[in-house]
Amino acid sequence: MAKIKTIRANWPKYLLQWGVLLAIVGFITLAGSDPEKYCPMGGLQAFVTFLTRGSLPCSMSSLQIMMGLVLAAGVILFSKLFCAYICPIGTVEDMLTKARMAMGIKGLEIRRKSVPDYILRAVKYALLFWIFYSTATASELFCKNLDPYYAVATGFKGEITLWMSLVSLALVLLPGFFIKRFWCRYICPLGALSNGLKFWIPLLAMGLLFWVLSLLGVRIAWPWYLGAFCVVGYVLEVIAYATKVQPLAVIVDQDRCGRHCMSCQKACPYHINVPAEGQRLTAVDCMLCGECVAACPSKALRIGVSPKGRSKAGKYLPAVLAVALAVLGAVIGSRFELPTINETFGVEEGMELKTMKVEGLKSVKCYGSSMAFKARMEKVPGVHGVKTYVGTHSVVLSYDPKVTDEERIMEQIYVPAHFRIWSPDPKKLDSLKCVTIRTEKMYDKLDLNYLGLQMRGTGKSVFGLESEYACPLIVRVYMSPDEQLDEKWFKQIVEMKMLSMPVHGGGTKDTPVDFKFVRLEKGESYIPVAEYLEKMFDGFKAEFNGRYPQGDSTVVRKRSEVYANAPQYIYEIADQSYEKPIIRRALPYLSNHLSKEEGVIGVYLALNRDLVPSIQVRYAAPMTADRLWELMTMDKWTITYKADDVREEDARLKFSTAGSVYKY
Repeated sequence: MAKIKTIRANWPKYLLQWGVLLAIVGFITLAGSDPEKYCPMGGLQAFVTFLTRGSLPCSMSSLQIMMGLVLAAGVILFSKLFCAYICPIGTVEDMLTKARMAMGIKGLEIRRKSVPDYILRAVKYALLFWIFYSTATASELFCKNLDPYYAVATGFKGEITLWMSLVSLALVLLPGFFIKRFWCRYICPLGALSNGLKFWIPLLAMGLLFWVLSLLGVRIAWPWYLGAFCVVGYVLEVIAYATKVQPLAVIVDQDRCGRHCMSCQKACPYHINVPAEGQRLTAVDCMLCGECVAACPSKALRIGVSPKGRSKAGKYLPAVLAVALAVLGAVIGSRFELPTINETFGVEEGMELKTMKVEGLKSVKCYGSSMAFKARMEKVPGVHGVKTYVGTHSVVLSYDPKVTDEERIMEQIYVPAHFRIWSPDPKKLDSLKCVTIRTEKMYDKLDLNYLGLQMRGTGKSVFGLESEYACPLIVRVYMSPDEQLDEKWFKQIVEMKMLSMPVHGGGTKDTPVDFKFVRLEKGESYIPVAEYLEKMFDGFKAEFNGRYPQGDSTVVRKRSEVYANAPQYIYEIADQSYEKPIIRRALPYLSNHLSKEEGVIGVYLALNRDLVPSIQVRYAAPMTADRLWELMTMDKWTITYKADDVREEDARLKFSTAGSVYKY
């Protein structure tokens, strides 16, 4: 009953904790939202990476950075409010404690200043250094490898290292069941960062010392700053423990406190002996969760600034501040954007460069895709700089107007694309009708996919789209010969503002689109279905080399040349499902596995003579069809990543029916 009274007395905390947890579950499962979208830990890693490398890792944007900076400011100005009121892992840890108490199971306590406490408190600082160093040096968000929240939120399908994620999750659940806030106190790197920031005055003095040394010509690499923060934070945490400068704190009325019931210490998630800390509780572990205040039978505790006064506003203040800080971070973060990369190349003295901005490049969505885009632009004559903004999928290019212009650059940016909406049945249709529409604001390859998905949902007999660069863009629409679609219909579909796409596990994800319809061209043409299917089919081709004796040495030769005069055959397995992307992703592994066998010339994904997608293996003696079937149906495939890295891995494809053979 006392527990229920405590929950009632501290309802702002529980309302916010459970509300945030439910909102996260709803946004991820129903709306398909990015679990990292508001991650302050990722934002702080991104900020450090930006300071040290001038780039942002992964898909981090100004929104995550501001959430991280606001969290840091909140720790300095108030306390660890994020840990107490918002963090889903902290909420789970609190729920584990409540569950254990409801089951009548006695918990364990690791006493402060004990040897285990000293050792375990160092773990989170070691993780803090490792995670931030790894992220900043690789420009990839390293914490995703082991973050238990990210692993669960993505269903263990994100960019994780499985064993790290499983260990982290086990450390949240198992010790967390018996020891209050075990993860938060000893493992959480964000907890280490927050605790370190509580000692901001000594850390500021340390920063000034480094600055003075730099003025004196002493060059210090940035990892030393990070290491110093971790070491000093840990030492101050275990030795000083209390910060003394925390403005908002738990106030103890010593006259009312009997110091005998210890209800506050029993309720505290960190088992802090509250009365022993004096009039103002500024312990580094305190996160102003209000549990001690709610549990105190003599009303000797409150949250406030000064020991004077008895305002009841402190009961609501931490929760209100936590919400206000989160909203502030989201609002400020949405108002500006830092570039994910800001690269220049080939700039010579005397060049007068101009800039152009291109928006709507949906494939520019992370650090890796930004670098890939930069690699493309380096090959464009006259382009000398690339800035990418992944939050808005836009880029700013610097170019020499004496060499090129915006029109020619746009032509190089655009990649002609095609998108198949449905596959027509060659037995029912001989040909398809093709009409041409003109559009704008469709610069990215993915845009054609989105337009195709918009058309798919209409129920019309539209089979596919094909684009060709022009200004306005040329989009060819392939449809049933008897389908009649006018300009009004195309304008309505092209200019839809929101695309609802189904997501894995159920539900839909709304994606904003902003295309512009220009016109429907006059006239129409017709194309045979077979030609259309070939045009839209994304095939696969891998042909192999081998080492063959030549005199006293060996040389590398194409197997197609080696077996040019020998009888060659095609081993074919056909299935309509082979056009799915999951099959294409597996084919490089299949070809790698088969390439080691003498007589295997190539592996292909193509339409067969019946226009059915098929996996085809081209071979000659000594290879046989029976041996190929045996190799393809092995439970383990032999995959060569490098000359010294050969692995036995589970087969990526399963075959149930043997293939057919015909002469090549």
